[in-house]
Amino acid sequence: MVQHPRRPAASAVTALLLTTACIPSPDRAEMRGANPPPRASRSATAASTVPTRQTAPVTTPGPPPPPVSENAPPSPPPAWQVRTVTPSAVDVPSSVYVVRRGDTLRGISEKTGAASEAIARVNDVPPPFKILVGQKLKIPGGRYHRVGKGETGIAIARAYGVDWLKIAQSNQLEEPYVLREGQRLLVPSEVEVARMSPDERAAAFRVDIEDIISGSEPAVATREQPKPPVTTPRTVAPTVAVAEPKSFAGRFDWPVRGKILRGFGRIGSGQTNDGINIAAERGSPIAAAADGVVAYVGQDIPAYGTLVLLRHGDGWISAYGYADSITVTRGQKVVRGQTIARSGASPYSAEPQLHFEIRNGLKPVNPLSYLPSRG
Repeated sequence: MVQHPRRPAASAVTALLLTTACIPSPDRAEMRGANPPPRASRSATAASTVPTRQTAPVTTPGPPPPPVSENAPPSPPPAWQVRTVTPSAVDVPSSVYVVRRGDTLRGISEKTGAASEAIARVNDVPPPFKILVGQKLKIPGGRYHRVGKGETGIAIARAYGVDWLKIAQSNQLEEPYVLREGQRLLVPSEVEVARMSPDERAAAFRVDIEDIISGSEPAVATREQPKPPVTTPRTVAPTVAVAEPKSFAGRFDWPVRGKILRGFGRIGSGQTNDGINIAAERGSPIAAAADGVVAYVGQDIPAYGTLVLLRHGDGWISAYGYADSITVTRGQKVVRGQTIARSGASPYSAEPQLHFEIRNGLKPVNPLSYLPSRG
């Protein structure tokens, strides 16, 4: 049984979502241990080097081969390519606002142009986010982008030529990273952007797995909920936000049988493996490690080849790289043991294998700590 941190109660956050966008918990990252790794370190993933064999081959029990559906339709382009963003951020000066009768944080946000979440944070307004007539609120200055219908975090970041994770961290966004239409996001100032180095500018347009996890879902209306997943492999429009499971079932299984070619963690030369590489004959079925919803299918990160991401609830995510073919689509509900793809080979090696990751939020964890014993 996988042990995982408890999620904070949703009632207070939900209440504010009805008047503004989600105010993230300041201690969420510490509570979950989900601080994202520095951007520079993310270029050295498990997929970035040729795997080496361990001296003692090991096998995994794995689930029995499940039924295979080969009828998955071609994946449409990702939402951040379909719904591009025109930069329209407004510079808001720092000021003080005196609360009037009938005011809400969302209303004050509309009047001032600052994010309601930022106003709540800087004024220490706790849940249920009550404000009083006559109360003086500090309005935090900055450059704010108003989220439009269907916009994604990745597309917003690209519109301003900056790193999405920097925006997410500045706004203290949290799982499940659902943006709301009308929500205001603090973005780097024009001065900050002008000071970026050529390497930083180029990196801002590269997509990493953390970007997909936190910034690939399209924004929904304030009172709208993400759509439920589909039960068969059929096309879900990339502009439709899909709900993840409400809670994690608490168990991961091996996605394939095979020996470990490369373990989790540092692999020398400053590189890090964010998962494990498992030998798997080309074309063999890859099983979902746990019940979940397909969050992503694509090839936008070259180091992972063809990649499938599953969301399992409570912030748990599994990743399956180097797939040769796919049997599921984004937005599809899957069960533990169901075939989601067929294995291929690393882009850096002709050796057939699966790259497998388990993540708690943005933080990769050692899959061997969460998978059943090989005994």
